[in-house]
Amino acid sequence: MSKPTVVVTRQLPEAAIAPILERCDVRYWDSEEPIERATLLEWIHGADGLYCLLTESIDDELLDAAGPGLRVVATMSVGYDHVDVAALGKRGIPLGNTPGVLTETTAELALALLLATARRLPEGTHAVQSGTWPTWRPMWMTGRDIHGSTVGLVGLGRIGSAFARMLGGFGCRILYTGPREKPEAARDVGATFAPMDTLLAESDFVAVHCPLNDQTRSLFSVDAFRKMKPTAVLINTSRGGVIDQDALYDALVQGEIAAAGLDVTDPEPLPADHPLVSLDNCVILPHIGSATVATRTKMAVMTTENLLAGVEGRPLPNGVGLS
Repeated sequence: MSKPTVVVTRQLPEAAIAPILERCDVRYWDSEEPIERATLLEWIHGADGLYCLLTESIDDELLDAAGPGLRVVATMSVGYDHVDVAALGKRGIPLGNTPGVLTETTAELALALLLATARRLPEGTHAVQSGTWPTWRPMWMTGRDIHGSTVGLVGLGRIGSAFARMLGGFGCRILYTGPREKPEAARDVGATFAPMDTLLAESDFVAVHCPLNDQTRSLFSVDAFRKMKPTAVLINTSRGGVIDQDALYDALVQGEIAAAGLDVTDPEPLPADHPLVSLDNCVILPHIGSATVATRTKMAVMTTENLLAGVEGRPLPNGVGLS
């Protein structure tokens, strides 16, 4: 019996790639760099399964190139805004993702980014490294207290809830907003529901934990920033497209908000000459929310399990519902 043919678009840890190599014929892009689109379009022809990352656009063009034999798409990510789910749905191709595994790790990064931005840690490090650390001055490099503050969460899903739990030791007042109230989740973390406008007006820190979709794209634009406190700090570890980056730049320069911490941008990587990169009050990380050895390995293995289940005709352990 012939083995199924699969395409793997990035170099993987041994624990994830070994089972695929054993049970499949593999077209393996064994590199840390993204696979070239032309190569992917060539390799996908006749494949039974696709193991992909956020960097690959899974659309009609790619699925047409694959042909009718494609039986599964497994993405090594929680989010899947890089996937045309309608295109998969009409072809009956299941989609697997990696929910849950990165919850605590990403929440930790969100908390670290909040602390770094509020207390101006990158600026302080730069002052030491550049030799501009002056003698002691009463108000030099002063940041903002997190303890006793009001923190607004845009989204109270798994990561938002974990982040709220981690804030428990700071004695914060926690607000949350979203398309609907979540009384049980809110009760567990001591959060109170508030309409978006109220949350923006009252929060000292606003942390974004919502998915990117038609309702949330550019959710933070000129209007939203004008409703925030001039002392407010914005943190985003969800998706870059939730924020209008031109509007964010203007808000930071004009003092409409105090600072921002971003682990996600649009595009990624963000060009080094992007205006936001020049600002001291904008801390930007290279999308490392889930970047621990344990978590990334678990994500890779979960994706392998989804891929193998799909090509072997079994239900996906972690499948996305497609309409």
